[in-house]
Amino acid sequence: MLTTHDGMPHSTLGAASRSGAPETGRPLEYRTGPAGPNPERRETDAVGEPSDPAVAEGRSVVTDLSVDGESLRDDVERTATFGAVDAPEGRGRTALPGSEANGEARDRLVDRLRKTGLEVRVDAVGNIAGRWTPPGANPDAAPVAAGSHLDSVPRGGIFDGVLGVYAALEAVRAIKDSEAAPTRPLEVICFTGEEGTRFADGVLGSSVATGKRGVEDALALSDGDTTLEAALERIGYRGTGQLDAREWDAWFELHIEQTTHLGDAGVPVGVVSDIAGTTRAHVTVEGEADHSGTTGMAERTDALAAASELVLEVERRASETAAAGSGTAVGTVGHLDVEPSVVNVVPGSVTLQLDVRSAAAGEIRRQIEAVQRLLDALEVERGVSTSFAADYTVDPTPLSERCRRIAVEAAEESGIETHSVHSGAGHDTMQVADVTDAGLLFVASENGRSHSPRERADWSDCTAATTVLAESLCRLATADHPTRQ
Repeated sequence: MLTTHDGMPHSTLGAASRSGAPETGRPLEYRTGPAGPNPERRETDAVGEPSDPAVAEGRSVVTDLSVDGESLRDDVERTATFGAVDAPEGRGRTALPGSEANGEARDRLVDRLRKTGLEVRVDAVGNIAGRWTPPGANPDAAPVAAGSHLDSVPRGGIFDGVLGVYAALEAVRAIKDSEAAPTRPLEVICFTGEEGTRFADGVLGSSVATGKRGVEDALALSDGDTTLEAALERIGYRGTGQLDAREWDAWFELHIEQTTHLGDAGVPVGVVSDIAGTTRAHVTVEGEADHSGTTGMAERTDALAAASELVLEVERRASETAAAGSGTAVGTVGHLDVEPSVVNVVPGSVTLQLDVRSAAAGEIRRQIEAVQRLLDALEVERGVSTSFAADYTVDPTPLSERCRRIAVEAAEESGIETHSVHSGAGHDTMQVADVTDAGLLFVASENGRSHSPRERADWSDCTAATTVLAESLCRLATADHPTRQ
């Protein structure tokens, strides 16, 4: 993931200029949308071609939950218009945290939550929650929550995060309009800044909601030009209070798979067993900038040549670790800055960022140790000086057996095939899983494409996955199903 800010011009208009934006400076409280079992759910000017009516509705055979695939598609495609980018293939968007495009996407979500009859609140770091308390349910019972995020990477796809937020809304809507009688509240969640493209390296809002990062610390984060607090105030989403994921009985997230395992198997839905751990590090290599024509090869201290050895070592070590171990190890150098970066000067300084992942913590540790050993060797063999700082580490995360079992049961009883899969990508769920039972569902992605305008999922698969999500949430929120221990 990139660590740049969006560079987009910020609107000087206040929150009041967008009808959906909640007021700023209010306490963390609920705001009630229109009541009634069938609120108006769709605008008139639908985006995109109508999908096949045969796949527009996913119907449960257990509690008669009816998922509206057309409405889900409409929500995703409308959100795609906020920050839309031109692309030769597919549809893309850029909606970095706190940007105007992100604000517009939030406005639409708040409007949809209210129209579905949910009570909306926004916390101090911009996390959005919509709650439905079923008739007869205990309003003080620990809620069951689901959702994802609305921010994107630069020139990202239209499904990542957005599908999870609106699948959660559609699932709650389906439960609300059914004959089911949940005994717990249900919440739809949109976390701030999952992607790590601005202000933080990722999972910003969920790290606050799980108590791993303080509110004031988060608000003070800067992209180099402005703080998170100022950006949220500008778009009207600097609320107050703090969303607390520790209060949830359980959590689910639905996400596009971002690889080809489900597609290769011809299965629409994955039930995730675990999420890979991640360590990200910043490395500097300092040499000497010299004239490229007058400095002999034996006289050079070329920082880029030394850094190139590191890039290749990261690749080699990850490949060897994956082959000999869990098969989940990967290593990437995804960012490189070279100074002075001109053709006739020997590079004098290089800064780079690396990303190492695996489902096994020991494999991550061994890859990082190999990097540090190579840096020591480069100082001796090439005469460069180096620095290393691993400032982002998330341990591998096994997901709740309870949530996985319920999801498999829900899929089987709804006639939907699933596979157990591993997640190599990080998600907000890996933060939530540390404080409550958490589950993660994947929908098959076409050719495994993600973080790209070519990111795509079949709409019928999205409907099937949302049906599994709805059934799972309904089971979790019903008294005759076990709660977390």
